[in-house]
Amino acid sequence: MRDRGHVSVVAGGQWGDEGKGKIVAYLAVQDEPEVIARAGVGPNAGHTVRVDGEDYGLRQIPCGFPHEEAELAIGPGVLVNPEVLLDEVERLSRFQVDDRLIVDERCAIIEPKHIEAERASKHLSDEIDTTGTGCGPANADRALRKAKLARDVDELSEFLGDVPGLVNEAIDAGEDVLIEGTQGFGLSLYHGIDYPYVTSKDTTASAFASDVGVGPTRIDDVYVVFKAYATRVGEGPFPTELSREEVIEKFGEEILEVERGTVTGRPRRIGEFDFEMAKRACVINGATQVAITCIDRRFPDAAEAETWHELPTEAKKFVEKVEEAVGVPVTIVSTGPELEHTVDLR
Repeated sequence: MRDRGHVSVVAGGQWGDEGKGKIVAYLAVQDEPEVIARAGVGPNAGHTVRVDGEDYGLRQIPCGFPHEEAELAIGPGVLVNPEVLLDEVERLSRFQVDDRLIVDERCAIIEPKHIEAERASKHLSDEIDTTGTGCGPANADRALRKAKLARDVDELSEFLGDVPGLVNEAIDAGEDVLIEGTQGFGLSLYHGIDYPYVTSKDTTASAFASDVGVGPTRIDDVYVVFKAYATRVGEGPFPTELSREEVIEKFGEEILEVERGTVTGRPRRIGEFDFEMAKRACVINGATQVAITCIDRRFPDAAEAETWHELPTEAKKFVEKVEEAVGVPVTIVSTGPELEHTVDLR
C-alpha cells in the first residue's frame, strides 16, 4: 500500500462554463476516488453532467455523484443554500446521494436576506451582472463574522460532519480524493483580469484546496479545464469576443441556444480561445494536466471520438497548439456530453 492517497484538483481556466462538471464526473467514474469534495464559492456556479442521456445541473453537490462508491463532501469554504442543496439531494435520489453526502458544519449559509440584498444592489445586479444567488452578501457577512453556519440549520443536521478531517484521514489511509473547483480563473477575486467584474472570492486551485482543508503539499495533480473556445456570462472585458454574426459563421447558429448559463439561463458571450490567458491560468493554478472540452463544437468531425486517432487533423493541431502555448500536457479531450465521449491521453 502506498504511503498516502492521490489528491487531484479540478479548476477552470477561463470565466467558468468550461465543462468542469463533465470532467469531474469522468475522472470520478474512471479513477474511482474514495472522496469527492466540492470547493468554490457556492450555488452561483452550476455544473452539468449527463448520465445515460439525462442532464443534471448541479449547484451544490459534487459532480462526481455517478461514482456511487464515493463519499460526497462539501468543504467549509463553500456557501450553502439549504433549499438548493436539499432539492439536489432529492433529484439525485437514484444515486443514493443522501447516504453519501457530508456537509461541513462550518459552511456559511445563504439566507433570503442575502439574495434580496444582491438583487437590490444596482452595483451587483446591474453593473457587475451577478447571478442573484446571494453569494456576495453572504461572503461579506462571513468576512464580518456574522454569517449563520450549517451547524445552525436543523434541516441540514443529518448531513453535517468534519470535511477536512474526513478528507485528510482518507488521504492518510491511502484513499484518493478529487476536489471539484467552481467558476474559473478569470473570475477570481484576486487573480481575475478584470476586477470588479469577478466573483466574491478566489477561484484558483490553491483556494479550492483550502476550501476543503487540504494543505498544498498534499496536492498531486491540478487539472485546468478549458473550453475549445471562450465564453463568459455577465459584464466585463472579453478581449477575444466575437460578434453574433461571427459566432454563427464560425460555429453555426445552434451554438447560441446551447451556450446558456447553467444557473441563470442567460446567453453566454462567445469568443475565440485566448492563449495568453490560458498560459497565465496554468501558471497561477500550478497546472500539471490540461483538459479541453467542447472540441466537437469547434470541430464537428471530432464528435464522440474516444481515441486520439479518431480525432480529425485540425482538432489534433488545436490540441497541440494549446499544449505548446501553456507548457502543460493536454491529457483529456472531451468530444461530447456523455462520459464515454472522452479521449484520455493520460
